[in-house]
Amino acid sequence: MELEFDRDIISSYDTVADVTLCQEETLESIVPDACPDIERIVDVCGQAALSAKQAGSGVATVSGMVRVSVLYQPEGGSGLRRMELGLPFTCQVEAPGLTEQGVVLASPRLRSAEARALNPRKVLLRVDLAVDVTACQPVQRSVCRGILEGEQAGICQRQYQGESYELVAVQEKPFTFSDQIRLQGNQADAPQLLAVQAQPVCTESKLIGSKLIFKGLVEVTMLLQEAGGGLTSARESLPFSQVMEIPQGGEDGDCQVQVELTQLQCDPAVGDERSMEVVLELLAQAKVRSRRPVTLLQDVYSTAWEMEVESSTQTLCQMGEQSMRTQTIRELLETGEMVRGVAASRLSLGQVTQTREGAQLLLTAEGWLTVLYLDEEEQVRCLRKMIPVSCRLDCPEEYRCICSCSCPGEVFASPSAGGVEVRFSLDFNCLTLSNLSVAAVEQARLGEARVSREGAKPSVVLRLPVPGEGIWEIAKSYGTTIQQILQANELEGEELPDGKMLLIPGVR
Repeated sequence: MELEFDRDIISSYDTVADVTLCQEETLESIVPDACPDIERIVDVCGQAALSAKQAGSGVATVSGMVRVSVLYQPEGGSGLRRMELGLPFTCQVEAPGLTEQGVVLASPRLRSAEARALNPRKVLLRVDLAVDVTACQPVQRSVCRGILEGEQAGICQRQYQGESYELVAVQEKPFTFSDQIRLQGNQADAPQLLAVQAQPVCTESKLIGSKLIFKGLVEVTMLLQEAGGGLTSARESLPFSQVMEIPQGGEDGDCQVQVELTQLQCDPAVGDERSMEVVLELLAQAKVRSRRPVTLLQDVYSTAWEMEVESSTQTLCQMGEQSMRTQTIRELLETGEMVRGVAASRLSLGQVTQTREGAQLLLTAEGWLTVLYLDEEEQVRCLRKMIPVSCRLDCPEEYRCICSCSCPGEVFASPSAGGVEVRFSLDFNCLTLSNLSVAAVEQARLGEARVSREGAKPSVVLRLPVPGEGIWEIAKSYGTTIQQILQANELEGEELPDGKMLLIPGVR
């Protein structure tokens, strides 16, 4: 007789690449004719924006643009001048198993940037980038849950009942919004915008049916030069709220939404010299993970027929811990001179490395600090330093950790004896996962009848179980059922008593 199988299709995404690439880009540029000659470069303030992503055969490609403002002191002049430069970048990641139907998620960050004056009219720009790249490939796995109407052939089935924590949806949505930022101060003259940065962050996400509702803030920081030459900074939080369609989500899914900047425009508002008009183009990238119940046919045999069974190993993802850990940092940056005041401070994040120490992971994020301060002669100086920030996480060796890091608030900097004291916080968002391997039946066929092959056999066998042997293995080897062994030995559960002989009835 032919066997009819109860099969299930598991649709999900495999993460075929999840890396952080660090690379340098350089550019030589001529000072525009409208700008004065360079006497001293003070700072380079910039931001990396995502332009495009592409999934190919075994490779993921990400491209973008780094836009920077080179701030310098002009020859024979006072105050600071700005020179704007753009530097494109492209990076590729090997992603075995990725096809054109895959999805690439990316997050570029500018770790640091510096410029050197080759002469008063020419600069060499160098930027250091960190690009998080995740490549996801949609897959469908066919699994066998059992054999339908197998009682007619005396079939006994052993099933695994569990769950798998699957990546069920990867979706993205571009969106644009604009807002006005009112600058503080009562000066009649409009300030000069020297540099602007925007950092979007998703603060809340929720699935309702097939719709993902997410909210967040874009932290916009500006460095301004007032008419008298003094430097000021402005910071504003611009809220956003969006809805994204995710048909595969389900309301019980866990959402992770990352919002990336693709374009930023900041100009003085028309008719108001103390306001700035900000236009932001953003890309929301969402991943949804969900617990899915899984039933697998682990083993099968027949009491009436020999069977040929083909088995394989199914890998199920198990969720460990999902948590956020905040680390507060307080650091003294030495200047070697007296600091009269701090004009601006900012933090850029590099890659997050993981080091295993037994059952713990040491997570270390690169924090690239930049502080603009006034020295004893009221000259603007720039101080840069990379500060490693570490966090410990309990994580058994069979688990792996997916970690992202963000700075949730402002970087505070103030003059202190010997330099500048800075204070900031970093959030480590951690998800630990492990793989569980489960033996599963792929195919099975009936062979010869047991009686015709074995001939006459005793109706009862007396047997001592060997260590590690279970009642399923004994029943299978003798072609009987678990229930008959339990009844013959007056056992209530499948746990076998130690050192006791078992009566094993045969099936006729």
